[in-house]
Amino acid sequence: MAYAAAISLKSTIERLIISPRVSIVPQSFLQTIGYLCIRQIPLLQVILRKLDEHSHAVNMKRVNALDGQIRDALHEFEDVLDSHASAQFLSQEEDDQNQHPLIFSLDLHELEYVTGPFMYMLNHMMEEYLHELKNPSPEEENDDRVWPSRIDFGEPADGPSEMVGLSDLFGIIKTQIKKECSVHVPERMISTLKGMAGIGKTALAKKLLKDPFILSDFKKRVFVTIGPQYKLERILSDILRQVKTTRDVDDDKMLRLMGEEEKIAALKGMIIKGLEDCRYFVVLDDLWHMKLWYRELAELFIWRGDGSHVMLTTRIQNVASIADWGCDYHMRFMDKKESWDLLRMKVFGEQESLPYELEKAGKKIAEICEGLPLTIVTVADILSKAEKTTEYWTNIADDKRHSVFLDAYDKMSKVLYPSYDYLPQHLKPCFLYMGIFPQNNENPLVQLTDLWLAEEFIVSGSSTYKSLEHIASGSLVMSTCTLHPAFWHMCNKEASKSKFYHALNTCVDVLTDRIKLQRRLCIQNNVLFGIKVVYDSLTSISKVRSLLCTGPYHQYPVPLLCLENFRLLKILHALTIRFYEFPIDLLMKLVRLTYLAFTYDENLPASISKLWNLEVLIINRHLSIVESSKNSSYMPMEIWDMKELKDIRITGSNLPHPREGSVLQSLRTLLGVGPQSCTKDVFERIPNLLNLGIQIELAPDATREPFRFFDHISHLHKLKTLQCVIVNPIPKTDIPTHLPIFPSNLVDLTLSGLGYPWEETSMISSLPNLTKLKLQCYAFRGPKWRVHKNEFRQLEMLMIEDTDLVNWTVEDYQCLDKLEWLGIQHCYKLDEIPHAFGEELQTIKIVDCNPLALAGAKQLKKDLDGKYNCRRRPLELTIDSTWDI
Repeated sequence: MAYAAAISLKSTIERLIISPRVSIVPQSFLQTIGYLCIRQIPLLQVILRKLDEHSHAVNMKRVNALDGQIRDALHEFEDVLDSHASAQFLSQEEDDQNQHPLIFSLDLHELEYVTGPFMYMLNHMMEEYLHELKNPSPEEENDDRVWPSRIDFGEPADGPSEMVGLSDLFGIIKTQIKKECSVHVPERMISTLKGMAGIGKTALAKKLLKDPFILSDFKKRVFVTIGPQYKLERILSDILRQVKTTRDVDDDKMLRLMGEEEKIAALKGMIIKGLEDCRYFVVLDDLWHMKLWYRELAELFIWRGDGSHVMLTTRIQNVASIADWGCDYHMRFMDKKESWDLLRMKVFGEQESLPYELEKAGKKIAEICEGLPLTIVTVADILSKAEKTTEYWTNIADDKRHSVFLDAYDKMSKVLYPSYDYLPQHLKPCFLYMGIFPQNNENPLVQLTDLWLAEEFIVSGSSTYKSLEHIASGSLVMSTCTLHPAFWHMCNKEASKSKFYHALNTCVDVLTDRIKLQRRLCIQNNVLFGIKVVYDSLTSISKVRSLLCTGPYHQYPVPLLCLENFRLLKILHALTIRFYEFPIDLLMKLVRLTYLAFTYDENLPASISKLWNLEVLIINRHLSIVESSKNSSYMPMEIWDMKELKDIRITGSNLPHPREGSVLQSLRTLLGVGPQSCTKDVFERIPNLLNLGIQIELAPDATREPFRFFDHISHLHKLKTLQCVIVNPIPKTDIPTHLPIFPSNLVDLTLSGLGYPWEETSMISSLPNLTKLKLQCYAFRGPKWRVHKNEFRQLEMLMIEDTDLVNWTVEDYQCLDKLEWLGIQHCYKLDEIPHAFGEELQTIKIVDCNPLALAGAKQLKKDLDGKYNCRRRPLELTIDSTWDI
């Protein structure tokens, strides 16, 4: 993956030339790599992203081969540069007379002889890549760029009366089409079927075309598959062939004599004429590009008010938005019963009864398919050709990584792979990175954000949601952060093939030569560190930049001696491994380390400051015991010497009082500290802090003392996110009378356990930039909360959780008028939800609340949908309640 390799090399060079602790000689080489970093690599990234514009017409096989060549060249040069730099840094660190140098002298004379040829070769590769985009090589004859669906929901060729699964959606769509025909709508209707590859969009559309009602009421019926790569002439010819069943010989002769533009115009004219004076039903299957619809295809289907219908099937969200209001249908996953019914039909046909144990195993196998019809059909195809014994099926059901599933995922790859292959270049590494977490896990969003940032795939935490939304819009995930097993398998396989990362689940995974070429190692089973064959294999690897330990939490010590050989390591993510001792001897050799995250209960040693490149330091606690304020734990004083630190998250450990002149200018995030860290002196030494998280544990006889930190918050002029949590709220605590004045830049505020009266919300309601507010665990207390006129005018997200609130009123529509998301959880006394919300409200989530509040939420949805029905989508109301209503 050349784009990710370019990011990595650019980052490596930037850190060397920008660091105040590195002096590079000769000066001429500094200028050369500076040009490479500032001009040549950004130009390469621009050229690589041009693929996004040309992907529908290029030879992807050839483009991917060129991408691999560029990636390998970038990796090779980065390895040479990194190895020279790391060796000199270590040598100077280990010098007995200079234990901790302030300035490292980096002599890179030897690299002048390889840098020039590398830059020349890179220029040549960029020219070749750009030429291929503009002048695509012809496709190989056997390279079929259409990926047909293999799903038929179990029906025979002539079509059954009932579908196996998704018959509810079929019925809804058919009813809507009948309604259109009966009322003679004045416009042509457009509907869309949107969903993941292999979910059954094509099969459902074909089923509609074969329905007796469609056959009788629509004179012309057309089905054309388009795909991510297309030729407009072929699409038009395919449509015309079904519109005009008898072809005029003269028309064919005329078309052959025409130029390309003339031919396109003529084909469009013939289609329009062929659809005149008749009701038509057209399915454009697997449409990927909105521009193709709006620029070329929409004009073919003239509005005549006769109930004609165009259906588009797509994996892409913005294509689905083409649909008319209320006609964008989202394909859901099959439930457990539907999954088993389809699997059984495909394996056993109409056989009525099965042995109980076989059926039990079969239902579990179907469940492992996670509701994706293509997986079910493919697994069924394999099972139908194998022995149908209870023992064999039970073995499959008990192992999600059984060869039956892995073989099925491999067979499915031709259908699934385009969803990845045609992602925008900058999103491909983000998507593959989602596969580092174990199968069937919901990827922790915070960790995913941290790692994307550390790898520099995104530039800020807010970019995470945009990237995830874009990935989700291509139907690549089941929910916000969960991959379907078939896509997870594809991620891990493609990542290893492209030298992006190699995942280790079992000992077998280390027995491959490919592992030595990987930039990242992902350990999805932490026990592997204790197995000798794994350890021996890992010690032979020297080019790893990221070690990602994402397996289930492991509280017992495991040896990480392999770190000694990872001299080029920049990212060590091991939050699921508990360290009993701080591995300082190992870490001191990792002089390029920029990101360190693991679990450790003791105090950090002063020698942590030798990791002078470190930007992110995350230490979780195995035991979440917070000491009293008199015996608070502090980070070492040397933390103030680590000038590159951008992010510190150490639960229950405080920043010490700073030395004279100590400033952490780069620090942007400080989480998990107590009020002892929140002094005026500390805040003045971290002037660029954007995110602050404070945890307070109150003593039984708590006084106002822990709250005095509020007096200093105003010194953080750039603060955007603030979390203030009392971990053990005490109802009778003598809290300060008033909330403080918060920084005006605050965007995201979380308060928990403070116990202020609701009237004090007036201190935050006028914050000009506040868009997210989370009030948890009696953050405010009392039975009544009245939101007054012009309060919370910018708020977009509000969460209220665990409070004694009974009566909540909103004065008028000139407050909370931009609210988009409202969540109310565990508010057992709340008897009413205000109705004075505006058009912007899109989602309400209710969890375990008073039945009166639930009824109020349902009425609010009904009122808002009725009021704004023609201007927006229906409000999404989610209720998760154990109340019997």
